[in-house]
Amino acid sequence: MAALIAGCGTTRPGGYYKDDGPGGRPPASLDGIADAKPRVEPLHRSANNPYFAFGRKYVPYKTLRPYRERGTASWYGRKFHGHPTSSGERYDMYAMSAAHTVLPIPSYARVTNLANGRSVVVRINDRGPFYSGRIIDLSYAAAYKLGYASIGSAKVEVEAIIQGTSARSSSRRTEVSAAGAKPAAAAAVPSAAEPVEAGAAPALDSPQTKHIDADIPMAVDPRGVYLQLGAFSTHENAEDMRARIYRQLAWLSDAIEIRPNGNLYRLHLGPYPDRAAAMEMAGRIRSSLELTPVVVVR
Repeated sequence: MAALIAGCGTTRPGGYYKDDGPGGRPPASLDGIADAKPRVEPLHRSANNPYFAFGRKYVPYKTLRPYRERGTASWYGRKFHGHPTSSGERYDMYAMSAAHTVLPIPSYARVTNLANGRSVVVRINDRGPFYSGRIIDLSYAAAYKLGYASIGSAKVEVEAIIQGTSARSSSRRTEVSAAGAKPAAAAAVPSAAEPVEAGAAPALDSPQTKHIDADIPMAVDPRGVYLQLGAFSTHENAEDMRARIYRQLAWLSDAIEIRPNGNLYRLHLGPYPDRAAAMEMAGRIRSSLELTPVVVVR
């Protein structure tokens, strides 16, 4: 719990958190780290279920499908290194991986830096980013290879890789040269900021998207048994932690409330009908995160 809460000490207005960044002892040759190699993998049983983050509902794809979008990429590094991702795997900042709000877990995507034409293939194994305007969070290694690790963010194109098609040739259809050509409009495909309902059949020329702007469900009666997941000095830090929990626990659909109390902002999960139900949920969370929820009654 201490490790996660300490990591939320600052907000993330730029490319990465101020207390995040590259590790102290990176591999000898970051340039030599190979791209992720696409292969057929079974999709995760729970990481592709609908979830809430920052008051918005996201509905991940449950099948591999065409997807191409342009927007801002950021990256995350040592602050999250070694912590569980939404897939349950430990995050490795030196692996070619990424977090995306709706692409299936696991799946593969080619990411192209529109400023310099560099591209990499990454494996999607985490959820996020949940900040306006960002479409993908890359590992430090992937951001380094794309040439934007030092500045924090870059304009990119993200294209899903479907097995049986050429990852490189499909990407080159829309590559922008480093000479500064103005990016062409991206093909109309579902946007990460506008999640698609499961069962929709988006196509490159005729997408079916549905914007979901639902609030995180709240109980009509705020009294009851809750799990406290942390206490923070600012509202922004509490929001930061809440997003991180939803990212790591893709199966969690219960509401996490930010509750002001004096000079602190507490994260309360619930309510639950009784202490036994709350303790059962606490056990699930404890087994997945380095976090020990505390039962509170209000």
